[in-house]
Amino acid sequence: MTRRIAILGATGSVGESTLDVIARHPGRFAIGALTAHSQWEKLAHLCRVHRPQIAVLANPEAALKLERALAHECPGIHVLAGEAGLTEAATSSEIDTVVAAIVGAAGLRSTVAAAVAGKRILLANKEALVIGGAVFMRAVETGGATLLPIDSEHNAIFQCLPASYARNPAASGVRRIVLTASGGPFRTRPLAELPTVTADEACAHPNWVMGRKISVDSATMMNKGLEMIEAHWLFGVPRERIEIVVHPESVIHSLVEYVDGSMLAQLGHPDMRTPIAQALAFPDRVDTGIAELDLVRLGSLHFSAPDHLRFPCLALAAAALDAGGTAPAILNAANEVAVAAFLDSRIRYTDIAPACTEALARLPATNVQCLDDAMAADAEARAVARSWLKLPKAA
Repeated sequence: MTRRIAILGATGSVGESTLDVIARHPGRFAIGALTAHSQWEKLAHLCRVHRPQIAVLANPEAALKLERALAHECPGIHVLAGEAGLTEAATSSEIDTVVAAIVGAAGLRSTVAAAVAGKRILLANKEALVIGGAVFMRAVETGGATLLPIDSEHNAIFQCLPASYARNPAASGVRRIVLTASGGPFRTRPLAELPTVTADEACAHPNWVMGRKISVDSATMMNKGLEMIEAHWLFGVPRERIEIVVHPESVIHSLVEYVDGSMLAQLGHPDMRTPIAQALAFPDRVDTGIAELDLVRLGSLHFSAPDHLRFPCLALAAAALDAGGTAPAILNAANEVAVAAFLDSRIRYTDIAPACTEALARLPATNVQCLDDAMAADAEARAVARSWLKLPKAA
């Protein structure tokens, strides 16, 4: 059976890697929908190459430009706009697999809609679980969706767990989960220099090629804190059984330890095509074009505990997970505001964690009964972070 794929966030690094894997197996996978935020020219090029049935731009003005650009060359492509367009692409009856790769809270509603519609979801969007963990997992269960993580760390954990695993670590003899982290570009940078580092320096990841927002999250290790929250929801593991270890080579992507003392690890080159291909073809395996891992040439691997003075975002994420309710949504929203401001050179790198601390301190965690509860907390946290950072109010 040919799988019909919708890629939510097709112009980002995960989207590009997904398209590369799909192009290697034209009889096995086909593109049904492609979406982006506002890069209409880039999306137009992808539409000309892959000929999806649906193309969506979150920005309505950009969608109009895309529609005009495709009118003569690709008249059969249905161009949609905004949140409604993303949801239509994610729930279309012509689509069986949704790659959720939109960065940040913007991808939350369409990903939940895909779950309710019972799609096979390849999840790269951490925020679906960080912001609305209970709501999203409930949607997966009630909709009968299949959830396959494609973050390299969570995909590695998925591969190291038994096939029968059902979010019950005790029943499978799982003692703990170990998330590996590269430590990013500032792992050994003198602490005194961190206030003056630039956005370009923060985005220069030593191992991975990623978008700018997630690259900054890797530098602060906020990404690892969010991955801890994500792992809790994906695998049903309590925070005290999730460990984070710095592993500069980024070859071991994560590990699972069992009560008998066994520890299983998934290894590979730091290339997103591996977890994407594993999830696309699951339970089968397909070629990705990635070179073999030469262990002899690699020689040695290194591990260390994270420096919490250097990476205060780790403690913030742990505190948010412990608090539960809307706290993770508050943390994520404040971080998104602060990272965007840093990338725009409006604040210093070292202002990111304090902005998140302020939002968590000012806004008490409340229960999340539905997605609107989480999104309301998201909006409040953004306002607090903007105020504390002295940024203009959102339009």
